[in-house]
Amino acid sequence: MKKWLLAIALVGLIGSSTFGQQQFQKKNFVPAKGDTLRYQVLYPASYSAEKKFPLVIFLHGMGERANDNMLQMKHGSRMFTNPVNMEKYPAIVLFPQCPTTSSWIKTFPQRNDNGDMDWSTIANDSIAQPLQAVKELIDSYVANEKVDTKRIYIMGLSMGGMGTFDMVARYPDLFAAAIPICGGIYPPRLKEAAKTVKFRIYQGDADQVVSCNGSRQAYLALKEYGATASYVEFPGVEHNAWNPAFNQPDFFEWLFKQKRKK
Repeated sequence: MKKWLLAIALVGLIGSSTFGQQQFQKKNFVPAKGDTLRYQVLYPASYSAEKKFPLVIFLHGMGERANDNMLQMKHGSRMFTNPVNMEKYPAIVLFPQCPTTSSWIKTFPQRNDNGDMDWSTIANDSIAQPLQAVKELIDSYVANEKVDTKRIYIMGLSMGGMGTFDMVARYPDLFAAAIPICGGIYPPRLKEAAKTVKFRIYQGDADQVVSCNGSRQAYLALKEYGATASYVEFPGVEHNAWNPAFNQPDFFEWLFKQKRKK
């Protein structure tokens, strides 16, 4: 009986073990101005002082705003803790959390008579405080951790897709690649980013929350400006375009092969 109980206990321990798999860690960052930024960070299992690693920033959507430093992990985080992905694509990964009463962009675009979003209404917005805090967080990791500055990537969904576009437009010399999912931006703002940042844009054509015109117009502008950009639109998919996007077989492969020339 004792041996049998011991065997069951061992099975339970093995079943709950992560086998050394790295997990996200909760952290707080105090920016120069504004509220403390809550975020979670994942380090590669092979993290050491002898090697530099890509840095990935993931911006969540409006539904994951909170002050619990947890809800922002709802979408996308399991891709990074998948042990196969961790072995193939080791990286430092940041999941910041936008407070409940804020957003990654200062204001949202107005809708026109056709129901499409008019992104020109927010063309001259200053940076939102939470996004400014994210920029300072990135700077702190570049200064204090083993970051390959030629391989800094940013992605986001919905409000986070808008924040992704906004961030690369403001800091085009920082990022190697961006993946905005169901986002949008005033297209002329992408002119400088088109010179340096690689883009892959995802969108559902049946999205009633963030109309697909934002992603389409951003892509067309990027191509006009000479950017390396691709656009994937999912027929019949509504606002949850991140689900089929994350399931694209080359989602990580495309991202991690991007590298800045300078």
